[in-house]
Amino acid sequence: MRVTGNMVNYFFVCKRKLWLFQHQIGFEQTSERVQLGSLLDRTSYQGHGTHHLMIDNLINIDMVENWQLIHEVKRSDAIEPAAIWQLKYYIYYLRKKGVNISKGLLDYPRLKKCVKVDYTDEDEKQMEKYISEIEQICEQVTPPKPQFKPICKSCAFYEYCFS
Repeated sequence: MRVTGNMVNYFFVCKRKLWLFQHQIGFEQTSERVQLGSLLDRTSYQGHGTHHLMIDNLINIDMVENWQLIHEVKRSDAIEPAAIWQLKYYIYYLRKKGVNISKGLLDYPRLKKCVKVDYTDEDEKQMEKYISEIEQICEQVTPPKPQFKPICKSCAFYEYCFS
């Protein structure tokens, strides 16, 4: 199975969303929040580094500076742990490709906030466990049961899960 950055993010946000995404059941194309986040990503930090770097048609890095620092642009810090591990997954993936990188930045342009993310040997071990769990969830025949969280109300899958 090919794990993407979105899958790592969804693993932390909602296991059901992860399963639905992997099985190509999606409502995000019509989500206003997703469209606003995409616009913010496209218009932020122009002129700095390489933007929207797609690697192996699998991971899409928002910005890379001299192969020393990667950036992930987010609209909100509401689910920051998921964003941190998504960024760490990009570092993990690049390191597996031979790129010696160990840090990244989470950028929140609307909040005028930036969070430094370091990648450690312990993160690598933990990431391999998370990847295994992601694969197990995605291989299930049926999606995990929905579990209501405050973030659910702003999710593109809200009505699907709770109607």
